[in-house]
Amino acid sequence: MRRKLLALAAMACLAALASLAQQQEAQQPPPAKKESVGEAARKNREQKKTAPKAKRVFTNDDLAAGPGGVSVVGQQAARPPGAQPQSAQPGQDQQEKKEEAKDEAYWRKRFSEARKKLQDAEKELDILQRELNLLQMQYYSDPNEALRQQYDRKDINEHRKKIEEKQREVEQLRRALAELEEELRQAGAPAAWAREP
Repeated sequence: MRRKLLALAAMACLAALASLAQQQEAQQPPPAKKESVGEAARKNREQKKTAPKAKRVFTNDDLAAGPGGVSVVGQQAARPPGAQPQSAQPGQDQQEKKEEAKDEAYWRKRFSEARKKLQDAEKELDILQRELNLLQMQYYSDPNEALRQQYDRKDINEHRKKIEEKQREVEQLRRALAELEEELRQAGAPAAWAREP
């Protein structure tokens, strides 16, 4: 069965290649007369005469490498040898782009992400507290398990640890949101950008 499928696939590929080759032959113009090497050279020279000359593009590298260098009017700021000009430093350009990108959409996105994390953590905390309440009212049908839980309360203690960890996480997220509001205030942006739309 597998061989038949492979054979059919191979035949389909060959048929597709044959039809593609026929289409290419139909699209190609009839072959022109072959020119001699001399005629081809003459046509090439004529084309070069009529073709527009390429324009020369000067870059900063060309200007500095030329004889005499670049003529600068005024005093040039002293910088340490091997240092790049300030505008050519890659970190500065990225920093400027970040400064420009801090518009309303940027701040609203950051606040919505922070609020979403806080809401998710608060929901998880609420679920953990409900589960703890259920565990405290738990009835064990197995008397051995009931006796064990009566003395060590392992599952309840583990759940309380989880709740304490989640409470710390919620507090950290609340502090992060407050810090973000302070950052917005220091950036001089309107306080309305911190509110939910």
